[in-house]
Amino acid sequence: MAPVDEERAEVGVGPWVGEWPSDARYDPALLAEGDRRNVVDRYRYWTVEAIVADLDTRRHPFHVAIENWAHDLNIGSVVRTANAFLAAEVHIVGNRRWNRRGAMVTDRYQHVRHHPTVEDLVAWAAGEGLPVLGVDNLPGSVALEGYPLPRACVLLFGQESVGLSDAARAAAVDVLHIAQFGSTRSINAGAAAAIAMHAWVAQHA
Repeated sequence: MAPVDEERAEVGVGPWVGEWPSDARYDPALLAEGDRRNVVDRYRYWTVEAIVADLDTRRHPFHVAIENWAHDLNIGSVVRTANAFLAAEVHIVGNRRWNRRGAMVTDRYQHVRHHPTVEDLVAWAAGEGLPVLGVDNLPGSVALEGYPLPRACVLLFGQESVGLSDAARAAAVDVLHIAQFGSTRSINAGAAAAIAMHAWVAQHA
């Protein structure tokens, strides 16, 4: 196997070549120094504020919520995936602090809201007219595959290993499970969130 060419493997683009654009969305520092961020090409050299403003014009109407009672390391991954699928917001339920490393800086572009309790999340969702759907492989849960996901909704995920809390289960209109065929009891919470978000995208986007 040939060695990796480090120059070719470098992410992003170098300094802007030629006359600089006058559009206010462009960041002078990035134009001068290059843009090495993990963003799609249409946002090269744009300021963070300009990118967020553009994303806000076309965000999808589904929300993602995840319980965070013991600093779940999956939250960063959930935020990153929510950004990829253009979720309206990510809601952190429980502890305000969470490990941002897995988000790979996407939390700069993704709206993240904190709720101290499940009850607070449910009250907010009710005020917005959004049904809350839990995702966990619990007895009596309904298969995600084929389930008609509402266009506007909140997908609620429990913490890794313990799943949805009792309060979350009680608050959910339905609890959905993801079909599994191997020996493990459950899949990673970050992976489950990605599958559920993609199921929404397949139905509505």
